[in-house]
Amino acid sequence: MSAAVETEDTPVAPPRPGVLSRLLRDPGAAISLMLVILLIGAAVFAPLLAPTDPYDNDLTKAMQPPGSEGLPLGADAQGRDLITRLLFGLRVSLLMGFASVLAGGSIGALLGFLAAFYQRWLDGPIMRVMDMLLSFPAILVGLAIAAIFGPGILSVVIALSVATVPLMARIVRGSALVVMRLDYIEAARATGMTDARLIFRHLAPNCLSAIFVFVTLRFGQVILLGSALSFLGLGAQPPIPELGAMASEGRNFLFFAPHIAVIPCVVIFTIVLAFNVLGDALRDALDPRLRF
Repeated sequence: MSAAVETEDTPVAPPRPGVLSRLLRDPGAAISLMLVILLIGAAVFAPLLAPTDPYDNDLTKAMQPPGSEGLPLGADAQGRDLITRLLFGLRVSLLMGFASVLAGGSIGALLGFLAAFYQRWLDGPIMRVMDMLLSFPAILVGLAIAAIFGPGILSVVIALSVATVPLMARIVRGSALVVMRLDYIEAARATGMTDARLIFRHLAPNCLSAIFVFVTLRFGQVILLGSALSFLGLGAQPPIPELGAMASEGRNFLFFAPHIAVIPCVVIFTIVLAFNVLGDALRDALDPRLRF
């Protein structure tokens, strides 16, 4: 009987909130998450949402201001609907960012794991190469790659991937070195587990939090860098819609039709801000010291 009473009186710890619930508690993170979902949805369903074809032009509507009949956001210098161009430009920009983060992040993560796991033999050479890559700005890398392959979306993706590799490698190496000191890694080694299985089954899963946070923050940076490269003429070439290229096309009409350049810049600003705020909130949500 006393045991039952003691059991009933024993305080029960409240359940730990999940990552999503922690994100939704923060108003800034919740708004950023909704913006990211809306932006990705708009890019995915651009062909269904766009009122016209992104390449259809009508010079009679050239540089029409926002609010014109049938043109809520106006038209560009070629008379193309700016809403349509933005939707497809958003799709191109997000695809470039996704491809760059996926390619560069995958290579960087693999190099980071190898540097941490085989620290005695590979840490020095790999990290010195990463330091060398970090010394080159992404814009300079983009110029060099554009000189080799020519300007275009592929050149931007390669440049941004190369710029992402050393950053991801450093993040993963730092997290992996902490995990490598834990007891269960030594226990797994004692059981005769192969190196590949140890890396992918025990080491990599315990570094996912740091990887997710970095990818979220890096995505916004990649979008900004990709737009800058396209603004300089190294990325998407006309008439392909891309946010940076659209801003570049509109800079010649800032005094006559500022909306052509301003609206794509506002969209870029929104994307970068949303991913940065979401990345900061995700870092806090995944921090084990803040789970109570």
